[in-house]
Formats: sequence, C-alpha cells, structure tokens
Amino acid sequence: MTPDKISLDGQTFVPADQIPIPEWPCVLSERPQASLTIKDDDLFLVTDTLGNIAGCSLNDVNPSMGMFCCDTRFLSRLELQIEGRSPVLLSSTADKGFSLSVLCTNPRIEDRLQADTVGIRRELVLNGALFEEIEVSNYSTSTVSFELSISFDADYVDLFEVRGFGRENRGRLLRLVEAQSTEASNDGVVSVQDGDKPRKEEVLTLAYQGLDNLIMESRIHFQHRQPDYFKGYTAVWQLELATHETQKLGYRVNMFTNNQPTSTVSPPVTLVQARSAEMMEEQNWVQKITKIRADKGTFNRVIERGEQDMYLLRQSFGKSKTVSAGVPWFSTLFGRDSLITAYQTLMLNPEIAKETLTLLARYQGKVDDEWREEEPGKILHELRFGELARTQEIPHTPYYGTVDATPLWLMLYAEYFAWTHDSETLEQLWSNALAAMDWIDRNLKETGFLSYYRKSKRGLVNQGWKDSGDCIVDRKGELANGPITLCEVQGYVYSAKMRLAEIARMKKRLDLADRWQEDARNLKVRFNRDFWIEDQDFCALSLDGDGRQVDSITSNPGHCLQLGIFTPENAYSVAERLRAPDMFNGWGIRTLSSLSPAYNPMGYHIGSVWPHDNAIIAMGLRSLGLVDQALELFQGLFDMTSMQPYQRPPELFCGYERNGDEAPVRYPVACTPQAWATGSIFQLLQMMVNLVPDAPNNCLRIIDPALPESINSLSFHNLRVGSTILDLEFERSGSTTACRVAKKRGNLRVVIEA
Repeated sequence: MTPDKISLDGQTFVPADQIPIPEWPCVLSERPQASLTIKDDDLFLVTDTLGNIAGCSLNDVNPSMGMFCCDTRFLSRLELQIEGRSPVLLSSTADKGFSLSVLCTNPRIEDRLQADTVGIRRELVLNGALFEEIEVSNYSTSTVSFELSISFDADYVDLFEVRGFGRENRGRLLRLVEAQSTEASNDGVVSVQDGDKPRKEEVLTLAYQGLDNLIMESRIHFQHRQPDYFKGYTAVWQLELATHETQKLGYRVNMFTNNQPTSTVSPPVTLVQARSAEMMEEQNWVQKITKIRADKGTFNRVIERGEQDMYLLRQSFGKSKTVSAGVPWFSTLFGRDSLITAYQTLMLNPEIAKETLTLLARYQGKVDDEWREEEPGKILHELRFGELARTQEIPHTPYYGTVDATPLWLMLYAEYFAWTHDSETLEQLWSNALAAMDWIDRNLKETGFLSYYRKSKRGLVNQGWKDSGDCIVDRKGELANGPITLCEVQGYVYSAKMRLAEIARMKKRLDLADRWQEDARNLKVRFNRDFWIEDQDFCALSLDGDGRQVDSITSNPGHCLQLGIFTPENAYSVAERLRAPDMFNGWGIRTLSSLSPAYNPMGYHIGSVWPHDNAIIAMGLRSLGLVDQALELFQGLFDMTSMQPYQRPPELFCGYERNGDEAPVRYPVACTPQAWATGSIFQLLQMMVNLVPDAPNNCLRIIDPALPESINSLSFHNLRVGSTILDLEFERSGSTTACRVAKKRGNLRVVIEA
C-alpha cells in the first residue's frame, strides 16, 4: 500500500500507522507522583519529581503531566532511563518557576554498576522552547559503561481532553519521512545538512495533523554529545566514563504549528541563553513593582514568592500581556479571574490592571451568539486556542458564559483610575464602559437583578465564581433551578453603578451620574428586601428561577461587605455569621457551612476554602471596622501559605478543621501557581495598611493601619499613586501601628488617619 503523503513547506509526512516504529518500554507507575511545574509565558511543563513525564501509568494517575502550549500537549512523554531503569531521586526543585533541577543517581544494575555510583544532574528551562542539559558523572573508582536513554512522545491532545472532555474523532499522528535540506529515516530522525557535509546536530520530529488540517510538530534538536542511536522516538547514548569523569548531554524542543513557531516567545539556541533571558526579564519586572518587606523572614519568603508568581503567570495574547488564571488547567485569559487578580495587585503594579482592562475590552461582546453566549457589551469568560476551540467543538473562541466579569470590569476601570489618574486610558475605554453598563441594564430589566442561565449546550451551568455543577444549593442541600441570581453579583453591580457615577460626574455627564446613582439606591433596597433570610439573619446565596431564596449559609455574601450594598445592620450580621465555627475552620472561611447537608470538605465549592474568597471577605471586615477579625483571617491564610511547597498559596484547600500543628489538607488537583490565590497575598497586605488612593485629587489616605502580632514592621518601596512614587514604613507598638512617609518623589498629599 502506498502511504498517504502530506506536504508542508518542503517537508513530507505520512500517517503514523502506516510506518510503525519500535517503542522503548516505559517504567510503570502505580500511584500518583508528586509533580514539578514550571511556566514561561504561554508554555508550561508538568513533570514528576525526577523531571520525567512517564510514558505509561496505571489508571492514568498523572493526567496533567506534559508540556503544553496554546492548550495543546506538545510532549506527553519525556522519560530518562539508565539501562532501562528509572533513576533514583536525590533531590529536585522548581523554585525558580521557569526552570527545574533534579539530582539523581543509578539503581544497582546487576553486577556491572553498583548503586549510587553515577550522578545525574538535570536542568530544564522554558523560554519559548524546552531546553535540557544533563551532566552524567562517574563517582566510582573505576571506569563504568552503561546506556542512558531519553524517550519522547507527543499525543497533541487538547487540554480539555486532558481534563476529561470526550471526543468521537481526533486527528492523526504523523511520521516525517522527508525534509527540505535534510536526510531523513523512517523513524523521523533527521541529520541536518550543511552543503554536502552532515552537521553534528540531529533532529527528531514528532507530528500530528488536527481535524482542522493544521500540522503541529515537536522538533527535538540534540546538543553537546549526539545520541549513538535511536530506537523509534528514544535517543540512546552508550556512555563510558572514567573515574570522576563528567559528560554533558542536551537537547531543545521547539514547537511549530503549520511550520510557524507556536509560542509567542522567540526562543534562543542554548539553555544558558534561555536561563539568562528569563532571569533578565524577571529582574526587569521586579524593579518596576512595589517592594514590600517585613521584619520576619518567613513572611518575606511568602511575599517574594508572590512577586515571582505574578511575573510567571503573565502571558502574551497578541501584542498584549496579562495574567493567566493558573497552571495547569487555566493557563489562559479569563474575565473574572484576570479582573479580580488585577484588582488585588493594583498596589503591586497598576500596569497589570491597564493591560487586563485593555485586552478584555478588545474582546468585548459585539453580537448575540448563543453558542458562545456572547452579547453586545459583555466581557468574556475564557479564551482558548486548542484544536477543540478551532473546530468549534467547544465555544471558547472566546466563550462569554460569565455573569460577573462585566460588572467586575467596570469596578476595576474605576479603581485603576483612582490609583493612577490615567485619563488617557479612562477616555480610550469610556465607550467600552458605556457598552458594559448597557449590557447590565438590559439584563436588569426583567427582575431588577442580574441573573444567568446557560444558553450554549457546551456552556457552563453555573456562571458565577462558584461555577461547578453542584454548588448552588439551598438549606436542605438541594440544587436550585435557574435562572440563578447570585448575591455577590448584585453587590458588584451596585459598586459598578456607584463608581461609574463618580466618573460620569467628573466627565460632566450628569444625566448618567444621576441615573446610575438612582439605579444603585433602588438596587440596594430590593437586595436587602429580597435576599435577607429572616430566620437565619443572613443573606441568601441567590434567588432561583422562581424568585425564591436559595437559603444556604455560604461565603458569597462576604463579597458584598465592602461594596456598600448591605444596610449596616445586615452587614454586621453577615460578618458575625461568617466567623462561626461551621464557616471558619481556623485556616479560613469555608465556601459552604459544615452544617449543610451538601457540605463536603473536599468539594470544589461546597466546603473547601479559597484564599481569594477569604481575602475579599477580609477586606469587607476591615471596611466595617472589624480589624481584629480581618487580621485573624490574614493570620490563618498566612500560616496555611507558609506550610505549602515553595510558600505558594494554592487555588483552594480542603475545609477540614485546623488541628494543632497539622498542615492544612491539600485539594488534590488545585492549580499552583494560581493568579487570584497569589493576588490574595497583596490584597491582605493592603487590608492591613488600609491604603485608600485618590490620584485624581492627588491624595492618598492611610486609615488606621494595623499590623498583626506576627509582624513588627512593614515597608513599602516604589509604591506608585498617580505620578508620585512613595516609600512608606509601618511599625507596630503594642496594639497600635504607626506610619511614616520615608521618601516621596512627587507632590502627592499623604493623609494618615488614626
């Protein structure tokens, strides 16, 4: 049978099943492995602690492992073996965020190689491509000989498939059989030519053609010492090392889509160049942000990790760059997540907010499209680039199924202006703000509240921040029927109306200012009447499709505390209830009361604890003058974070009660790093020092700052408010905290209020 040939820019491929290649056996894993995660812009890698992506496992115990770019897995196997055996781990770390390092050794290999005589040092770096260098050292007293192999493979599955999305049809894996200016063999190994003489570098090519006919490739270039031979997609080195001799091996993996680089980052040639480029870019980022430090080392390590993770989570979308939501599942542009993170980090770097506002405005809804749940003026929920999106199997091109991103965009628009007095951006985005408010007003008409219900068959059933299918439950633990009217979303709308009214008044649009203020006042009356559960003295999670209260005790009303939508009496009642033992577990406030029939401490939104949820609630407690209660929340979250790997807050953790010195119970598939969990660190810092910026009026108010007992002093360097750069110092003495302006470059008025 003549193979089907597929040509692309001088390269020729055939379907993989027409040219079988030998496979290298994998080392079988029977239980979940701890993982290491590194990220660079639109590229991330998840490996086990050896730096491997195993070629096989029982029950698919590590589904998220692989190298991903643009929602596609470009490596599904990266497995180093010594004599067909797995190395023995000594140590490993992904502390730098964009690179990981592993130190391992050999198991006993029959009578030829004693255990622990060969040292293997691996370094993997991401910078538009994957780079690895391997140093192999002989620590025995005699010469040793052995085989070292690295097996590669790529399944090119869409990230949604990794998460469990079922597909009836997929594209086809390919084999490269001819390449322009190369010599190729049937196993996809290419010797790169230089005139008539082969170069030393050899290239291994993995490829796939999607159902949209795009051809994706992972091209592996070997460096330093070339492999001695290939068996299928396994490179094998036959090493002979004299006593205390070290040899270096290496490769890089470049990703292509239709022969164009897949990543937006232009990769260098070597690992050293990649590492230098990453370190330089991170250093430039750190120099631009507010540097916050305390007198306690543990506290500083948490802050420094937060600074680094905010850098790592930044991702390019065209010519813009903003914060992606989290690794591995949400490494893309989100509406709600990106907006909340930008809001949390205005004190750290207001440029994040500017980039987020501008990018989301570019994608703002233009037409009515039920498949994508797009509507004019609506802010997107999620943008994807993988094959499932490209073939319209999912609506994420982008998908607009979120009820809260639009009012959150307006809230960030106003708060960004308060921090920066950036009149140019305010004016550029004014038409987007009007369109967003028009979308809200159209959706308020029917009931007076902002609600959601799914329109797309591939869309989300729940479209607030708690978007899992089982989380909107009443006091009996029963699921509510839609449309769903969430309490916190009404708070966001109220805040957006009030904040935009101020801007409209400044712009001499008194008609809009008066209308929006009146809308907000009327919404507040309806909200306190319809959402208040009299016998619980608490706020309902939501209203259901019949206007009935969904009357479970949840964390959602805590988001309303700082927004002004509650009456004072109701606000204090909510604040008190959230701190009861069925809600506060010692680390933080649960998403759902432990007294609910639906409570599950391992449930995604029905009993777990989320750092960002708690940081927002802490801000609300602070706004009510409940400083001690807010600091108690801070302390629980800080204690939790300091016990995590790399002192990095996870997306969420289980809701089990805090018990002595025991660590909080991890949620098995929580994203880490995760944007609004990282952002919560900086939101809690702002809660403590209580900065209230008013850059348009050239003023910064610092109202009753309060450091917790675990911190004696706190400093802010390079804090930007409007055109002024400040250094602030806070010092605690007993129960009071003093503040002084250590340095000021600009004419900002700083008002410190006790």
